[in-house]
Amino acid sequence: MNPLSCSRTVRALLTCAVLGLCTLAQAQQVFRVTAIPDESPTELARKAGPLMQYLEARLGMKVEYIPVTDYAASVEALVNKKVDMAWFGGFTFVQANARSGGKIIPLVQRAEDEKFKSVFITSDPAVKTLADLKGKDVSFGSQSSTSGHLMPRSFLMEAGLNPDKDFRRVAYSGAHDATIAAVASGKVQGGALNISVWEKFVADKKVDTTKVRVIYTTPPYFDYNWSVHADMPAATRQKLSDAFLALSPATPEGKQILDLQRASKFVPTKAENYKGIEAAARSGSLL
Repeated sequence: MNPLSCSRTVRALLTCAVLGLCTLAQAQQVFRVTAIPDESPTELARKAGPLMQYLEARLGMKVEYIPVTDYAASVEALVNKKVDMAWFGGFTFVQANARSGGKIIPLVQRAEDEKFKSVFITSDPAVKTLADLKGKDVSFGSQSSTSGHLMPRSFLMEAGLNPDKDFRRVAYSGAHDATIAAVASGKVQGGALNISVWEKFVADKKVDTTKVRVIYTTPPYFDYNWSVHADMPAATRQKLSDAFLALSPATPEGKQILDLQRASKFVPTKAENYKGIEAAARSGSLL
């Protein structure tokens, strides 16, 4: 083989090798997703499965759900780009945005999250109003939970109750379903959690409503969203937004995913929607 032919052969082989490596890299690319652990790990995994499969088809790459141990871990995972997308509550979004210097972008939220609510529940016959919780043991969810701690605490303060001074004991169950269990078992006389989980438990008959009842429902506020890091390419962000916005209860796949996500549909959102939550966090010295 003459030198020229040899040179061409080497270049061709190198080109093939580079293309092969690129193809392999693309084949191995994984889009990682996490969520705040506001319910049991088995419930979170059940809700995530069909959505991850749907996003795989829409993004054209493997999508993997990565569970985390607590709310803070979900914040750190997205801020440090260990995951590509996270399901946050309003407060965890505010924390992540502050922690990253404004680099976290909320993409979409459920229509229900535009007017989200929390409920206070009890199994104590003597407790009929928020005022009756004074001197009692009361449980929130996680300390970083919007609907299980921050906003319920904010509305308590507006009602003239300071949890740290007026309750006999403040507990943190870690998750909404755990709060229901604590109230149902009598470990605490009151608990605050998100209305979506409460309604799901009632619908599934997982709570005895002749014993556990709602004593107060909060005014509405913005809550959960799917967020990404600002360093994500705009084209990928658009694909994600389009995928969520395309979900419809009119299709079997869309209905399954929306039902699991407890959503009627997904709608666009923006950082400005969470200014009220940020204000509540700063007012309560929680941020």
